[in-house]
Amino acid sequence: MAYWLMKSEPDELSITGLQTLGQTRWDGVRNYQARNFLRAMATDDEFFFYHSSCPEPGIAGIGKIVRTAYPDPTALDQNSHYFDAKANDEKNPWSAIDVAFVETFPKVLGLGYLKQQTALEQLPLIQKGSRLSVMPVTPEQWAAVLALR
Repeated sequence: MAYWLMKSEPDELSITGLQTLGQTRWDGVRNYQARNFLRAMATDDEFFFYHSSCPEPGIAGIGKIVRTAYPDPTALDQNSHYFDAKANDEKNPWSAIDVAFVETFPKVLGLGYLKQQTALEQLPLIQKGSRLSVMPVTPEQWAAVLALR
């Protein structure tokens, strides 16, 4: 099993929103490296659910992959914020996955707090300039975050 961190703005999808839904599509990723990470995910891989672009950014819980990568339908939807005029049914460069709720943390593990953890120094989220919405997490980093909750 591999581990991941995926970012979402809570007003679009939060950990409590995922809990309410139980399972949903994770779409709208429009960065090729992040898309490639989506494509590398396997069923039952787990990810940290990170709330971004909000008053309290941080890791809010855990989700898991329940369906591997498939063409992102939002790229073809002209009414979608994620519409891509260059995509079509035959050639859609974007991928989506389906995810399910696993756990909400008792408190959000804030970015500032995460940056203070020596065991997380190499976590891509902590690295300067890291803007990816999907990134890998090592088993050691996964364990270190779990120990903080």
